[in-house]
Amino acid sequence: MLLYNLRIALLSLKRNWILSSVIVGGIALGIAVSTMFSTTRHVFARNPIPHKSDVLYYVRLDSWDPQRPYPGDDPTRPPTQITYRDMVEIMKSDIPLRQSGMFKSSLYVFPDPKVGRPQKALVRLVFADFFPMFDLPFKYGSGWDGKADAGPEPVVVLSQEENDLLFGGANSVGKTVRIEDREFRVVGVLDTWRPAVKFYDLTQAAVQAPEPIYMPLNFLRPMKLRTAGNSDGWGPSPSQPGFEGRLVGESCWLQMWVELPSKEKRQAYEDFLKAYVLEQKRTGRFPRPLNNRVTPVMAWMKEQGVVPKEVTAMMIVSLLFLAVCALNLMGLLLGKFLARAPEIGVRRALGARRLDIFVQHVVECELVGVIGGLIGVALALGGLAWINNWMKTVAQRGDVFQLDGEMAVLSFVLSLVAGLIAGVYPAWRVCRIAPAVHLKVQ
Repeated sequence: MLLYNLRIALLSLKRNWILSSVIVGGIALGIAVSTMFSTTRHVFARNPIPHKSDVLYYVRLDSWDPQRPYPGDDPTRPPTQITYRDMVEIMKSDIPLRQSGMFKSSLYVFPDPKVGRPQKALVRLVFADFFPMFDLPFKYGSGWDGKADAGPEPVVVLSQEENDLLFGGANSVGKTVRIEDREFRVVGVLDTWRPAVKFYDLTQAAVQAPEPIYMPLNFLRPMKLRTAGNSDGWGPSPSQPGFEGRLVGESCWLQMWVELPSKEKRQAYEDFLKAYVLEQKRTGRFPRPLNNRVTPVMAWMKEQGVVPKEVTAMMIVSLLFLAVCALNLMGLLLGKFLARAPEIGVRRALGARRLDIFVQHVVECELVGVIGGLIGVALALGGLAWINNWMKTVAQRGDVFQLDGEMAVLSFVLSLVAGLIAGVYPAWRVCRIAPAVHLKVQ
């Protein structure tokens, strides 16, 4: 029966193809706009590491000025980053399964002169646990170990793109690359890893590309490195001048992540942080009330406003636009169906039930919705490609907004819903036509 109804629906579409094209185009336009903006929001809102997001926690300590709260829309929040001296001390805890302080720096990289000229690149300084904690995939080699952290040993991990640039994509494990005035040995090359949201560092733009180079954080001191990210500070100048003064001062510029596999571990770690802060209070630090935060991934993303309010608003508007498109097409479908009233009267006289007539016209509406949906998805892909091209100029990456399986299913469902909204009332009206009136005309 379904195949029969589909055949009748196709014949109906061909019979008045101009009107059918207008109806399909209206659905396609609504699906394109709603799919594009729904996908945009989905990219920002989805879980970046679903299998571990409930055991990864972002750590904050409120070491801020007692005279005024940390700048922001919520005066109860602590600084978004921690000081170097606090990072060093809390890294001594053996409670987390894995842990890593981190920051990024902008350093000169010197490739082989035959390959290219020296250029600045963003380098993320981390500890060895960073790679297994965030499940970074490796194409060649692996990350370094704790011994390399302690040294520190001159080792680096390269992104796939950086390896292509420096070594032509070959297995570069064991080779060396000069960064600033030092030679570093490559121990690993990442496979493709480009999370849409840079969830491990939300202190700046959430859609920035991951850094192309990773090196041990303990090179901070011997190379006198400075952060290329945000830095917040308060209080009097530190007793020690220059670089060392920055390390012992109250400047907050490092991110801190821990992996706590159970509720008991989380509670134990929170108790550890509390004890640490209380100890520091006795030395005159942490003048504000106790306000430590150990925040899971999704809660941290929400707190940082990763999903822009404007994107959510545009998604709602786009869905309303789809509904308006469907409602406006209702009149066209009603006129089209009523034009076939004599034919329907004959079918009713020959024994067709109202339900049969209703189902046949609903199938036609859904066919219109599906065809419009397919065209709409194609238009949405073009729109997303345009947005990605624009993103290259503002975030140096053009792969953020992609239509995944979830959004493809949503587009299909929306096309069916739009078909129903546009066609249920016209189908109901036409199935209630009295056959006797049109039989007299015939």
